[in-house]
Amino acid sequence: MSLVDEFQYGLDAPICLTWELTYACNLSCVHCLSSSGRRDPRELSTAECKALIDEFERMQVFYVNIGGGEPTVRPDFWELVDYATEHHVGVKFSTNGVKISPEVARRLAASDYVDVQISLDGATAEVNDHVRGPGSYDTAIRAMRNLADAGFENFKISVVMTRHNVSQLDDFKAIADRHGAQLRITRLRPSGRGADTWDELHPTAAQQRELYDWLVAHGENVLTGDSFFHLAGYGEGDLPGLNLCGAGRVVCLVDPVGDVYACPFAIHETFLAGNVRSRGGFTSVWRESELFTSLRSPQSGGACESCSAFDACRGGCMAAKFFTGLPLDGPDPECVRGHGELALAGVTSVPKPSLDHSHRRRPVPVTIGMRRPPDRACDENPLAGFRR
Repeated sequence: MSLVDEFQYGLDAPICLTWELTYACNLSCVHCLSSSGRRDPRELSTAECKALIDEFERMQVFYVNIGGGEPTVRPDFWELVDYATEHHVGVKFSTNGVKISPEVARRLAASDYVDVQISLDGATAEVNDHVRGPGSYDTAIRAMRNLADAGFENFKISVVMTRHNVSQLDDFKAIADRHGAQLRITRLRPSGRGADTWDELHPTAAQQRELYDWLVAHGENVLTGDSFFHLAGYGEGDLPGLNLCGAGRVVCLVDPVGDVYACPFAIHETFLAGNVRSRGGFTSVWRESELFTSLRSPQSGGACESCSAFDACRGGCMAAKFFTGLPLDGPDPECVRGHGELALAGVTSVPKPSLDHSHRRRPVPVTIGMRRPPDRACDENPLAGFRR
């Protein structure tokens, strides 16, 4: 049985587990997958978080991807990081860099069980700050400089690809090389606040091709997770990453209040499997929930199965389809064969994300210069890049 076949039917424990510790955040990124901003008063307590880490240890979870919100603003963040590493659960956390001082950077560089991912969505302040907020570019660069000065090698720079930054791929790689970091690029999904800005931000068809060509040429040392397997439909070169949706199979999300979702990009009641506060805890949710059992059963590819590219792209991203109103057995909205564009023409209603913790509850416009949007047209593998 191949690795992909084994993943398809699920594992006893997730190998790409995202844990959002808090919805609190100092930024209001217009594409935030969890619509973060304000803290939820129901979030797990320090004791509950430690109990969950104990569960991860018993399940032999290799590491957790900690995010938010901005996880470092939670007062017990470092206490929880230390507790996790002491209990053989490695930590890879994503941050906008606001708390990465020289002192913190030296502390991080001294640990073999903690990895850091700095979010940056523009290789220039103009592009980045229109998406992530004023001053966020300088904050991220300062954090990178502090990590580099502290001798932290191969920390990650995480970039969400948008139509405003595809042309900056070489510049992102140069920033990573300059700081001794590794570039990680991920796909924009219409999740959270990204649902409001999807039409304006997601790369055009021509840019999808540009991205594909760049990955074929330069992707060997770039992490992508399972972000771009929909591009495999071009079929002209091997892409890095996993060409399979891992939702509920090897991937899941635990949110700040303990709800467990099949995918970090699918925060909606449709993909809610249970809560860690329920009897049996996270272990029971992961191994016994009806949703995860269903996702691990053979899935229909619908009309996509008749496409010659199906074995390569597997029909694309579940979350991208769901939040653009397409059926889960339909084509990806960014299908490189054009099937998604045709399917989108028939969409009459689009599901809305279930939760909104934004500082302000209204769509956030994104404009860079005078450009107008045209009409509709986990790491290289789950364990790659983690130092242990």
